[in-house]
Amino acid sequence: MSEELGVYMFGVIEEKEPVNFGHVVLAEGERPVYTIHKNNRAMVAADAPIQIYDPSRKNLQAHQEIVSKVMASYDIIPMSFGNVLEGTEDIHILMDKLNEQFDEIFPKIRNKIEVGLKIIGKKEWLSEKVNQEPHVKALQKRTRNKEKNASYYDRMELGETAHKFMMNLHYQFEEDVFQPLADMAAAAKSNEVISERMLLNASFLIDKEKEEAFDAKVNEIYNEWLDKAEFKYTGPWPAYNFIDIKLKAKNPT
Repeated sequence: MSEELGVYMFGVIEEKEPVNFGHVVLAEGERPVYTIHKNNRAMVAADAPIQIYDPSRKNLQAHQEIVSKVMASYDIIPMSFGNVLEGTEDIHILMDKLNEQFDEIFPKIRNKIEVGLKIIGKKEWLSEKVNQEPHVKALQKRTRNKEKNASYYDRMELGETAHKFMMNLHYQFEEDVFQPLADMAAAAKSNEVISERMLLNASFLIDKEKEEAFDAKVNEIYNEWLDKAEFKYTGPWPAYNFIDIKLKAKNPT
């Protein structure tokens, strides 16, 4: 019995003519990646089984490799991983429905890329920094000199003091690192930090012509902080964090 094929979607580009983007491995099969056209735009797609796609590293990498390949030549409004519609007619309906939003989004992302920057404080530096605080030193001394039960509130106060210190450090990175980079970008977002030692979790939308200058600024900041923090600078990505609509079709149930 042959598998039921639908249309797996990678993203939308501005293109009138058919384009081939090679092959992708989905559901254990190598599948051509092609374009489906509507309203002078095209959905980058592949014929693939209608199923729930496991977000494994292998599958996510296959999806991202196609998006990256498309980005080499086009601005792309990306589809989230694992979205499949039943056929070309459904793709046309979706593109018609979102056409006005495409009209708004493409000018904002044209000739731009997204990069991400996460900065994580090194444990040794953070410990040394917080222990230099006079109030922390006094609390630590007081806690050591008391019985365990008697120092409960002191230890709780010590934890709160350390938390306030980290919050102030986050504000410092917002001002000294995020803002100078945001001033160079077309748009910027400071996202919620996802661990106690994370000092910055930011996304930037930058003009391709300014990519080299932006990289140089990140390197300058890295050299300033390399003994104190770890940097994770990623990209280029499509403008995931700067697209207002969620282009997500319903998966089969």
